[in-house]
Amino acid sequence: MLIGYARVSTQEQNLDLQRDALDKVGCEKIFTDVVSGAQAERAGLMEALTYCREGDTLVVWKLDRLGRSLQHLIETVHELHKRGIGFQSLQESIDTTTSGGKLIFHVFGALAEFERDLIRERTMAGLASARSRGRKGGRPRAMNESKAEMARALRQDTRRTVKEICQTLQISEATFYRYTKQRHREAGGDPVREAQT
Repeated sequence: MLIGYARVSTQEQNLDLQRDALDKVGCEKIFTDVVSGAQAERAGLMEALTYCREGDTLVVWKLDRLGRSLQHLIETVHELHKRGIGFQSLQESIDTTTSGGKLIFHVFGALAEFERDLIRERTMAGLASARSRGRKGGRPRAMNESKAEMARALRQDTRRTVKEICQTLQISEATFYRYTKQRHREAGGDPVREAQT
């Protein structure tokens, strides 16, 4: 059984062109969405995927109607394949029920993997370059040296609670206690006792 899926991004766009193409190839049921392709939640697509049974073929007018990205497209088609469901894209003449269609998706998968590896390599090279210049990656520290000095000064005032100090410095209590314990370890003190006062 051929099951169609059509999607447009906005209410102003029309589904008729896609519906006509899906009807023409013999889709017995068509599911639709009016939502941006970047959105993860697409009710029509979820219904189509749930409706498909082994031996069925999911048909779209164009590849970009199905996937949010190349990676998402490949993952979706791979899941369909695992369930024994074919995939067909009319504009690109791709049909994974044929050996040629399967080959194309293997190539797509290899390209997506290659792209991920390139991004990973660039990221690692960028971090290494930054480290060689004395910069560190990651989020900025919540407790810098000036905040630490203020925290120590405020902690001397026994009338102030830890909560008040944290609100003043705009840090979490976990950060405050973590820093307090760290400072006590460096000074050879008792962090548990400090945390309880």
